[in-house]
Amino acid sequence: MSQTAIFSGSAHPELAKDICDQLGVPLLPATFRRFANDCLEVQLEANCRERDVFIIQPIVAPAQEHLFELFLMINAARGASAARITAVIPHFAYARSDKKDRPRISLGGRLVADLLVTAGANRVLTTTLHSPQVYGFFSVPVDHLHALHELARHFRQYDLSNTVVVSPDLGNAKEAAAFARMLGTGVAAAAKQRFSDDKVSISTIIGDVAGKDIIVLDDEIAKGSTVVELIHHLKLHHVRSIRVACTHGLFADGAVQRIGAFDDVQEIVCTNTAPVAAAIRSDKLKVLSVAPALAEAIRRIHNGESVSALFEGV
Repeated sequence: MSQTAIFSGSAHPELAKDICDQLGVPLLPATFRRFANDCLEVQLEANCRERDVFIIQPIVAPAQEHLFELFLMINAARGASAARITAVIPHFAYARSDKKDRPRISLGGRLVADLLVTAGANRVLTTTLHSPQVYGFFSVPVDHLHALHELARHFRQYDLSNTVVVSPDLGNAKEAAAFARMLGTGVAAAAKQRFSDDKVSISTIIGDVAGKDIIVLDDEIAKGSTVVELIHHLKLHHVRSIRVACTHGLFADGAVQRIGAFDDVQEIVCTNTAPVAAAIRSDKLKVLSVAPALAEAIRRIHNGESVSALFEGV
C-alpha cells in the first residue's frame, strides 16, 4: 500500500482513521477553508503525484456541504497528478433520487454520478445503494459493497430457530431474502405505500410472522417512519420479539428514541457508514464497523484483485 494516498473529508474522519488503521497506512491531512463569501477551499497536504488516491467521504448531513467538499478534494487530487482517484462513499445519499415518478422531477442520483466523474473520479466504492440501479448511472467502475456479513455475524450470537427476517417493503425483499439465507431463517415482506418523506402506509405483511422472533432489515433508517409503521403491524400479529437492523443509521428527528420506545424492540443495529452522534445513542443501539470490509476492498482495488469475490456465496 506504499503507493496509496488516503484522505478524508470532514463528514466521517473516525471511519477513515479506522480504515487506515486496518490497512496500516497513515490518514493524510487535508485543510478546509471557508472564505468570507461562504465559498469552500480544499488543500490536500500530502503528495499525490502518480499515486493511487482514495478519498473517503459519506454524503451525510449537511449533505450538500459534504458533497461539494468531496468534489473539491477529487479536483485537487486530479490537479496534483494523481495516477487514479477513487471516491470512497460509504453512504451515497442521492441513491434515493433514481427515477422520474412525478412530472419535471430532478434525477439527483444521475447528476451526482456525472459530477463525480467531471470532478476527476476514476472509480467509486460505495456501500448498500438504496436503489441498486443507481450503479448504472456511473460511467466509471463502481464497487458496490453490502454490510450483510457484518450484520449476520452479529445476529448469529442469538437463537435463530424461531426467527423471520422481515423487509419493510417489497423493494428490499431481495436483500432480506439473501440475509435470511445467510442466517438460515424464514423471510417475509411488508406491502408499503409511501405518501411523503415521513408518511407511509403498510397494508399487509406477506409471510408467516405470528409468534416469531423478528429481524426487520432495511438499507437505511432516516426518520424511522417506515419501521415504526411496520412495528405496529407486527404487534398485531403477536410476534415474540423484534430486532431492527440497517446498514445506514441516519437516525434523524429522534428516530432511535421512537423505535426504541417499543417494549417489543430489543435491539437496533446499524453500521458506521454514517456517523452516529453520541447524543442520540441509547442502550438499545449497537453500531457495527464496516472499516475492515472497506479496507479490504481498498486493498484489493489497489492491487488489482477481485472485489466481488468478497461476496461469493451471498
